[in-house]
Amino acid sequence: MVKLTIDGVEVEVPAGSTVIQAADAAGIEIPRFCYHERLSIAGNCRMCLVEIEKMPPKPQASCGMPVAEGMVVHTDTEMVRKGRRGVMEFLLINHPLDCPICDQGGECDLQDEAVSYGRDYSRYDEQKRAVSKPDWGPLVKTTMTRCIHCTRCVRFTTEVAGVAELGATFRGETTQVGTYVEKALSSELSGNIIDLCPVGALTSKPYAFTARPWELRKTDSVDVLDALGANIRVDARGAEVLRILPRMNDDVNEEWLGDKSRFAVDGLKRRRLDRPWLRENGKLRAASWEEAFAAIANRVKGTAPEKIGAIAGDLCDAESMLALKEFFTALRSPNLDCRQDGAVFDASRRAFYLFNTTIAGIEEADALLIIGSNPRHEAPVLNARIRKRWLAGGFTAGLVGEAGELTYPVERIGAGPEALKALADGMHPFAEVLKAAKKPMIILGAAALARPDGAALHAAAWKLAAQYNMLTAEWHGFNVLHHAASRVGGLDLGFLSGPGGKSTKAMLNGGVDVLWLLGADELDTKAIGKDTFVIYQGHHGDAGAARADVILPGAAYTEKDGTYVSTEGRVQQGFAAVLPPGDAREDWRIIRAISAYIGHALPYDTLEQLREHLKASYPVFGQGFHRLAGNDATAPAGDAAAIAAAPFTPVFANYYQTDVISRASPTMAACVAAHYPAHAEAAE
Repeated sequence: MVKLTIDGVEVEVPAGSTVIQAADAAGIEIPRFCYHERLSIAGNCRMCLVEIEKMPPKPQASCGMPVAEGMVVHTDTEMVRKGRRGVMEFLLINHPLDCPICDQGGECDLQDEAVSYGRDYSRYDEQKRAVSKPDWGPLVKTTMTRCIHCTRCVRFTTEVAGVAELGATFRGETTQVGTYVEKALSSELSGNIIDLCPVGALTSKPYAFTARPWELRKTDSVDVLDALGANIRVDARGAEVLRILPRMNDDVNEEWLGDKSRFAVDGLKRRRLDRPWLRENGKLRAASWEEAFAAIANRVKGTAPEKIGAIAGDLCDAESMLALKEFFTALRSPNLDCRQDGAVFDASRRAFYLFNTTIAGIEEADALLIIGSNPRHEAPVLNARIRKRWLAGGFTAGLVGEAGELTYPVERIGAGPEALKALADGMHPFAEVLKAAKKPMIILGAAALARPDGAALHAAAWKLAAQYNMLTAEWHGFNVLHHAASRVGGLDLGFLSGPGGKSTKAMLNGGVDVLWLLGADELDTKAIGKDTFVIYQGHHGDAGAARADVILPGAAYTEKDGTYVSTEGRVQQGFAAVLPPGDAREDWRIIRAISAYIGHALPYDTLEQLREHLKASYPVFGQGFHRLAGNDATAPAGDAAAIAAAPFTPVFANYYQTDVISRASPTMAACVAAHYPAHAEAAE
């Protein structure tokens, strides 16, 4: 540790820190444009000038100046103020005076610093620089005349996202930041450069000219479009959600957010279900809640309990799944499943289906084996964390499955499960990497568990973890990467078939006479029995609603208070930013109402009562988050030798449309057209 004094305040920081980091630790603000704590140091803007005693009598850039023992720093002397005013004058020489029409207005670092260091007039009489607006795709709007060449966007795409598409051409005043050959940004994290840009050069294209930040009502929530559980902020005006931004959480998403989670927001107001519907004579008609409940009650009461089933979808909150489970328990039906993809694996222990290393724990690993997964598409922010670990050095990754660009080097071990046998036998060179590693880890894709040999793959992956020292009291290297936000919560609740109950596969093809789909749109609705009475409860008119006999309009994740459990087992709560449209209601309230209508009223009337019941019945929802130890090597059920030879296949046809919200989003459709033209043409 190094001690230094900044503006009379003594501060102690780790050796190797910079002066600007020491000032931040002391609570002293130094203005900056190019510096960002998660990016490399560029030293471009020179706004962070300070004066340091016993150094040459000139301002020093604090972002690139390492601390030294006994250093004395002054951040607000006349020389410093004069230097910053000079830097600001140079920055504003070419900057257009278009704040009234700039979407960055109210959130602009340049505006904020101009208040302190800018002039109220300009001494510059020449023509301002003009730069063309390059097209970077459907997500990022460029106005490069405003660019101050901080290169944050360049450094982010290169270092964090791992897609080196941006760079600077020319020199001096003529410098331009761009893609050189004009093209759409291909990173799934490209929207983060909008947050990083300190001026209005990069703004959100779908959000352009929509609202000012002071008009928005801000609500903290949790992202549900993948299983990472990224912390987000939902900005709404009136009854409409206008944008979604990331919140900082170093243990989960740091301050990044995937493009689908950020830009699919316009799908929340399209193809919505805002009233109950009832199918009569083969056609759906608008109905009242009373009519919908009566139709359900008449059918349920006339059906044997073993002929009634329920499947929970990928976006469900824990409260609604608990309510539906207890409703079906009251009906004496054991037919429940939260795995609409038909995955079959041992869920008897939490360690069997969690990302046990934890997301933050990735930074401790020194070797990684990916099995049947593409983290870049299934969880792009988690993939960035893996890249961060690789950049730190001393880290090797191997892949069993389809080859793809994962933004860090991987050794291709094989296309199918036969590679696992080679690793188990020590016949593949990567086995030596795992053997030599101190903290190796495995990532098993949830899609692999949906294969017919899912249980065998589950057991085989666990066997490898035990064989290569991944299960110890200090380290748990076995991880399942889910892509459904509701999956871990459903498994924790035991939303699975009970004794004698039927799984998703068994409930299809006429396995039940009444099928309740709680937001389940990702299953093959054509496989549902022709005579099966389908109750669809959800918020979008997607595949499940098209097959339904009764539609109950539910609330999207931005319209309800809900509890979600991430792939690492972290229990988090989202909060309602707006009200559901029309007659739509929160899902647990709908289930509570129909349970009372049928004569099996659930024992809670408020969300608070339901949550207390949830924590009492399932203590994991009331416990703090902690990383599990891996010293229990008891293997999951399944024959590790029974794996098939078929190669692994991708879980998603494309990254941008994986759920009902993103499929309803015009912005996501534009991304598919830009990045997957073959898919877009097929959709047309």
